[in-house]
Amino acid sequence: MRIGIPKETRDGETRVAATPETTKKLIAAGHQVLVERHAGVLARFQDQAYTEAGAELTDAATALSAETVLKVRAPSAAELTHMKSGSVLAGMLDPFDNEGLAAMAAAGLTAFALEAAPRTTRAQSLDVLSSQANLAGYKAVMLAANHYGRLFPMMMTAAGTLKAARVVVLGAGVAGLQAIATAKRLGAVVEASDVRPAAKEQVESLGAKFIDVPFETDEEREIAEGSGGYARPMPPAWMARQAELVAQRCQQADIVITTALIPGRPAPQLVSADTVHRMKPGSVIVDLAVERGGNCPLSVAGQVVEENGVVLVGLTNLPGMVPTDASALYARNLLDFLKLIVDAEGKLAINREDDIVQACLVCESGQVLRKN
Repeated sequence: MRIGIPKETRDGETRVAATPETTKKLIAAGHQVLVERHAGVLARFQDQAYTEAGAELTDAATALSAETVLKVRAPSAAELTHMKSGSVLAGMLDPFDNEGLAAMAAAGLTAFALEAAPRTTRAQSLDVLSSQANLAGYKAVMLAANHYGRLFPMMMTAAGTLKAARVVVLGAGVAGLQAIATAKRLGAVVEASDVRPAAKEQVESLGAKFIDVPFETDEEREIAEGSGGYARPMPPAWMARQAELVAQRCQQADIVITTALIPGRPAPQLVSADTVHRMKPGSVIVDLAVERGGNCPLSVAGQVVEENGVVLVGLTNLPGMVPTDASALYARNLLDFLKLIVDAEGKLAINREDDIVQACLVCESGQVLRKN
């Protein structure tokens, strides 16, 4: 099978869908790998490394016209013109982008959006959301430390004692847990909040304090359990109680990192403008949900802004800021996914009864299969 690896064209995208490591494994499995020249340069993978792994360097049109194409982001309109009807595309294609799905279906692609994979044990090795969110949580703390005018750890010096930074993490999914762990390693005092009761044990196991919002009804408790590993929108009464408690903690914090997302919905607003105005000057908010509208209404996608002395970091694509590791993990996710749609002889064999394949298949034969 011919597998194409084009260079990503979206502004600011530094990752690549295959590394020399995964390229070598694909070739060992009997595939021909076509890598666009300079596809991995921004991720610090040189063309020579791909050729040494056995890949063939090509232009963009050739890579995109392969039988199977692996990408990081969904193809642009210009890229779709080079892709052949009936070819297979796998990547982070945004399964909630109806317009994008329609364009891929119109091009006749059989497209797999890996973000739609179920959160099950069997799917862990190809869970792109987890692999990339893990890096985003780490980088969020690094960005906060960079913009914070003080140190994270407590430090005792001859000139006096410096207090440890107080960090609040909102959302204890993969990104939030990594943010907690990283902030703790830097010496901060950390608190965290999440709607799911199960998150409390995870938060406390990392040495952070859980901001507990009691449930008043069985309905609140049931919804808080989430669905398929994802959070669900909570009732207004619980959200009001959480907002009040979170506002108090944020006003006392030096760093706030927000990570809360609900699939297919705008990001929940957790830090109000009023809360920002009550925070200490010099405080920092890193909003990881800014691409979905943000957990704070004052965050600006792609920018670092200041409001009443509080720095709001709204930079997007944090995994792309550590492109070498992000690409390495993502490429392995893709490699594991391909094992589900390729047989032992290296030929395409899409098992539509497989729960992971079924969940990720978003369009086929000119039809959009996912209904949002």
